[in-house]
Amino acid sequence: MTPDRWTLALEGGEIDLPSGPVLVMRARGDADFSALGDVTCVQGFKPDHDRLAARGLTVTTEAEGQFAAALVQIVKSRAATYSAIAEAMGHLPPGALVMVDGPKEEGIEAIVKTVRLVFEVEGVMSKSHGKLAWFRRPETLPQQVLDWVTAPEPTDEGYLTIEGGFSVDGPDRGSELLVALLPELTGRVADWGAGWGYIASEVLDEQDGIDSLDLIEADHAMLDCAEINVEDPRASFHWADATTFTADTPYDAILCNPPFHTGRRADPGLGRAFIAAAARNLTSKGRFFMVANRHLPYEDTLKACFGTGRMLGELEGYKIYEAAKPKRAAR
Repeated sequence: MTPDRWTLALEGGEIDLPSGPVLVMRARGDADFSALGDVTCVQGFKPDHDRLAARGLTVTTEAEGQFAAALVQIVKSRAATYSAIAEAMGHLPPGALVMVDGPKEEGIEAIVKTVRLVFEVEGVMSKSHGKLAWFRRPETLPQQVLDWVTAPEPTDEGYLTIEGGFSVDGPDRGSELLVALLPELTGRVADWGAGWGYIASEVLDEQDGIDSLDLIEADHAMLDCAEINVEDPRASFHWADATTFTADTPYDAILCNPPFHTGRRADPGLGRAFIAAAARNLTSKGRFFMVANRHLPYEDTLKACFGTGRMLGELEGYKIYEAAKPKRAAR
């Protein structure tokens, strides 16, 4: 297995790492940070957060305190990556080392190009279809860098969202169609991969028969927005990976607009995992409602996890399903 680029740069003497704790922003669950010494990982995505914690690393959802150096791992959203760089420098003294790393497929070349316009880049290592760039924190942070820090902003509909999550410019059309085609619901309901709370907010506004609605979301920043957007007292918020989540009590209905990307790569396996987890968390008479892009191949998984199902609608490039009689043997 090829060592990470920062490990190669350190072992090759291209980077001189100062003594002291290192901040790792957007830390990936499978990355090897051992060459950096004492690290604090910042990761708000629950699966990666849990993987880091399971390895014995210090991991948090927000950076606190001062550090001797920082590593920023880029993400799909450029705005979120720039924000992470700016936030990291807020926890470093002037002259501290800042490293930015990522694969080409996630846009590292564009990130490095922008960084070069603002900072004096000391070096760039290209290796394993990616790049590592490093530079120093200046005495005074330019206003351009301060402006990189993202904060929740309202959509045209008045919902708060934040860069880096799904559908930050407003409601996803698939979610709107799912809400419009839902029948009357009762009892305990869950929103599987709730994002910033659009589906939950709309459904609670429209339906009085729901006793409670749990929002299950893996992205901590998105869930923070959901807690602001969904004001109904029947709502509860759970920072959790929907693919592994197990409710204390099974649900009467689960609603879902599942993700289908890992980074920039399409990954229908994520949607399949959402379907299987939903089946495990429903009552024997529970129902599963899902919207998906028309081209995504979920039918076989739905048939494997549920005894019956039907199409509620197929329009505007989306399919809306209802499935029942969950096969919950794995629960």
